[in-house]
Amino acid sequence: MIKLGILNVIWNYRGFILSSVKREFQTMYSNSLLGAAWTVLNPLAMIFIYTVIFSQLMRAKVEGIDSAFAYSIYLCAGILTWGFFSEIITRAQNVFLQHANLIKKISFPRICLPIVVVLNAGVNFTIIFSLFTVFLILSGNFPGWVFLAIFPLLLVQIIFSIALGIIIGILNVFFRDVGQFFNIFLQFWFWLTPIVYSGTVLPENIRSLLVFNPMAALIVAYQGILLRREWPQWETLLPLVLISVVLCAVGIRLFLKRAGEMVDEL
Repeated sequence: MIKLGILNVIWNYRGFILSSVKREFQTMYSNSLLGAAWTVLNPLAMIFIYTVIFSQLMRAKVEGIDSAFAYSIYLCAGILTWGFFSEIITRAQNVFLQHANLIKKISFPRICLPIVVVLNAGVNFTIIFSLFTVFLILSGNFPGWVFLAIFPLLLVQIIFSIALGIIIGILNVFFRDVGQFFNIFLQFWFWLTPIVYSGTVLPENIRSLLVFNPMAALIVAYQGILLRREWPQWETLLPLVLISVVLCAVGIRLFLKRAGEMVDEL
């Protein structure tokens, strides 16, 4: 019943949410000569650099894949999706602090703010991942129907990201060190996830620890789809699904319990 109530609130305030997303997107490029073109130029530059440096100059290879673009696709599959996760987490942990004046002056459901975070990050990710998809098509590396498996993976990733982000964001209001600590932790988390390297290169005793990293199975699933054209091993994602559900329940409960106190802290 609580979740349905939150969904109703989000739907009723959809105008506020969409206008906030639009305003933030416009503000980001308001003083730029090229404006929103940077949303295209930045990812194009990144894909170009990965392709030229790793595929053409360094001749980096992926074991078992005979393709000049294999390593650049491997990198993009991990880095783009991790970037989406990281952006949601980073924005969410500061969303209540950044909008403190708005929260104090205007009466609106505070849960709208994390939704704005997800949508803003989603817009950025959609642009960059669409360009990457075009690259896959033009280079002859589009995975085919297996590409559709990306969408349920993204859904799980979004739920996990925003649930964790809301919890950290609320704690960050009361204990400001939480956000600083998590920024450092996120950097370690990135390198403890097989994004720029393959998990197979790790020693056996360290590789076995990857099962405790909820993002590892997700990133491997993305890489399998985009590089090896394989359907994910869904059973490996079950722990992440369960963690996401638990974090979602904890996040909602914590938000409902502390929403009023946050105004006083801010």
